[in-house]
Amino acid sequence: MCNAGTSFLGNGFQEVIYQRALAIELAKADLNFQRELEVAIYYKDITEPIGIRRVDFLIEGIILLEIKALSGIEDLHINQILNYLKAYKLEVGLLINFGEKSLNFKRLVL
Repeated sequence: MCNAGTSFLGNGFQEVIYQRALAIELAKADLNFQRELEVAIYYKDITEPIGIRRVDFLIEGIILLEIKALSGIEDLHINQILNYLKAYKLEVGLLINFGEKSLNFKRLVL
């Protein structure tokens, strides 16, 4: 699924282009997903959120998917996914980078 989109679009587009293309492919695959899903971030036992984060996709309610269009994946991006997994109380996350010459992805498990 992702390789077809990458082959068609190639690299060099902004992240939002790949998000939109992936949303089309997820819908065609009849997968349930939410896009740009927001979650409040809390600190310790404080009842007011200290911020809101938005994940690119939540697929079938169990897989967090974050899209990048960068020249390479760095530890910063992996840590972002791990933090999102904690905030969303999920176990599995995918980080897909369309910005490299070849599609690069990481599967992360909390």
